[in-house]
Amino acid sequence: MPSAADLVFVALLCALVFTPLSVRLLGDAGIGWHIRTGQQILATHAIPHVDSFSSTMAGRPWFAWEWLYDLVVGQLEATLGLNGVVWLTAVVIAAVFAWTFHLLIAPGANFFVALGLVLLAMSASMIHFLARPHVVSWLFTLAWFWILDSSERDGFDGQGGRRLSALPLLMLVWVNVHGGFLFGLVLLVIFLVGAAWSWFQTKEGRIEEMLQKIAAGKRVRRLTWVGLLSVAASLVNPYWWKLYAHVYSYLSNRFLMDHIDEFQSPNFHGVAQRCFLLLLLISVAALAVRGRELRMSEGLTVLLAVCSGLYASRNIPVSSLLLVMVVGRLVSPAGLARGFFQRMSAVEVGQRGHVWAVLAIVVTLSIAANGGRFERSLLMDAHFNPKRMPVEAVNYLKKYEVKGPVLSQDYWGGYLIYRLYPRTRVVVVDDRHDLYGEQFFKSYLRMVHGERGWEEFIETHETSCVLLPRDGALANLLAQTKGWKSIYADDVAIVLVRDLANP
Repeated sequence: MPSAADLVFVALLCALVFTPLSVRLLGDAGIGWHIRTGQQILATHAIPHVDSFSSTMAGRPWFAWEWLYDLVVGQLEATLGLNGVVWLTAVVIAAVFAWTFHLLIAPGANFFVALGLVLLAMSASMIHFLARPHVVSWLFTLAWFWILDSSERDGFDGQGGRRLSALPLLMLVWVNVHGGFLFGLVLLVIFLVGAAWSWFQTKEGRIEEMLQKIAAGKRVRRLTWVGLLSVAASLVNPYWWKLYAHVYSYLSNRFLMDHIDEFQSPNFHGVAQRCFLLLLLISVAALAVRGRELRMSEGLTVLLAVCSGLYASRNIPVSSLLLVMVVGRLVSPAGLARGFFQRMSAVEVGQRGHVWAVLAIVVTLSIAANGGRFERSLLMDAHFNPKRMPVEAVNYLKKYEVKGPVLSQDYWGGYLIYRLYPRTRVVVVDDRHDLYGEQFFKSYLRMVHGERGWEEFIETHETSCVLLPRDGALANLLAQTKGWKSIYADDVAIVLVRDLANP
């Protein structure tokens, strides 16, 4: 029989690959330049250090810090098409929440409370259910916290110590997959502070206390060495220490942080944000009742999760996972039901093998490899949503070989790279905000909003074709400006080119 965690995995995997949610996973056009970057690496056998996609930034230094993820999705797209990219994303997301549920009930947490909290975290995280490398970072964060937490609970001499030695190896992969590796280093510092606090607070009056102090000191030394090795492993990337400097300059730029949606504080009018708010309220209630039972490391983890989730909406999934991992253990059944829940948890933990999860992975991959078909039925059809992306407009550009470079909104740039590169000089701008920088985007936003001097951006940057949202302010301005004419329009997008006959 499948375990409950297996059922969570299978249900979520099937929902993400066989329903319209597969199209939602491709709701961010940035996956387009990730795919083309990976395929460029495969073709050249070299990791890019300069940009080759943008007409305005061609040849400029670029940090492709997610190159390993790009390599994987580039190969999957070349072999299986977009179905392969969606399949990988669905497997990772399903694994994250199924594993979270399993880790919650392993120490004896309430079966139904654990399931409810995981579903709540899943609902909060749907705001970022997208085919992007950040979903892999969720999995690494969960593994990182589990290793640190279990080693602190079980001690460093046995299995917990062996798990701890895996952190530098995980960092070797994580640093080349996503910038979220910094979250792992912060968690390591939190557990190091917790161990140091335990050593400082423990007295030496009795033998038991002396042994506890010795064990705490050993934890401090072990975590210090693991931390140093993890930092050293994080330097094994194509850009060496410069990656840290680049990430710092990016995250410390107040203009970019204030104008990029995912870095802004969550708007709690959305469903996903409300689920995160409910999770916060549950956490506050649990801490009010049983907060004294938390270790220092757990308390600091909760503080990190709350602050990061309220600071930027992109952190909501990771914050939700950490809150669930800590708070789920504090919520226990009461009265006569305690034994029933404990028996259910014991049965769940006793399940081994996860045959159903493995079978689901194999079956869905086979269907993706068969073009999304099972016998004569089309079960997988991953594609960009034509109501969100300028699918038909790009079809027109390709059919009539409209010359580039093409100016579009930054959130469509990745899609243009995916569809048009390398035949056409593709984009003036895309969503790689760290590449373009503050001054570029100040001028770009002035143009997009139709503010005074908006035409300066178009005249400064080489642009012969403009692809814009149909109802946008810039589209209306250009349509009424001499020297431009519309050659295509639909309900989503409009294409304008320079009118050489009426300059």
